[in-house]
Amino acid sequence: MTRPLVLLIEDDRDIVALIQKSLDPALFQVEVKDRGEPAIRSVKERTPDLVLLDLNLPDMDGLDLCRQLRSRSETARTGIVMISARDEEADIVSGLELGADDYITKPFSPRVLIARVRAVLRRRKQTATPSEVDRILQYGGIAIDPRRFEVRRRDELIQLTRSEFRILQLFCSKPGWVFTRNQIVEAVHGEATPVTARSVDVLIVGLRQKLGADGVSIETVRGIGYRVKELSELSDGESGGGE
Repeated sequence: MTRPLVLLIEDDRDIVALIQKSLDPALFQVEVKDRGEPAIRSVKERTPDLVLLDLNLPDMDGLDLCRQLRSRSETARTGIVMISARDEEADIVSGLELGADDYITKPFSPRVLIARVRAVLRRRKQTATPSEVDRILQYGGIAIDPRRFEVRRRDELIQLTRSEFRILQLFCSKPGWVFTRNQIVEAVHGEATPVTARSVDVLIVGLRQKLGADGVSIETVRGIGYRVKELSELSDGESGGGE
């Protein structure tokens, strides 16, 4: 069985030693880079299965590096776990909004680290099936392409954050289904995420605005959560027949 390749981007030698000791070499391959630029060059040569990313790097901010990794075709679907001493909710939300799958604050338990790494790898494996990756999801006049992380509305490219993309993909995969805020958080960021359920409301507002006239298809179900309308409920404009 092939061992998952973990790219550790961290300049603190003590943290590097702790993580290398925690990740059993019989189960994981660990490559270490202490700066952002060498890490970017590394992923061009060999795509990791997961990136452990420190936010305080000598040559660039970890949030900027996360953004770059998510924008590259090689690492668009790679699991990213941020590791940082920053424990403010705003920092955690920023990291997850830029595309990180999880966020661990220092100091951390090696057992927690291993559990989080395995959980992200498991979720990535489950979502990497050909049926999901290769299929363009069509909802009315909206086309969702999981391969490119692109959303088009009547052929016009809509710029969404990674979280907005995942929410829209979740909703449109099951039109009419009602999802609670907690279900949305788990689907977008995984279990035990530090993001509060109320942050979903902010994401929904932004998503509706970016979808323009089609934003009305995302409905609030009072006291429960959100859903998108059934295809049979869409108006002519929403279904692609015109604005």
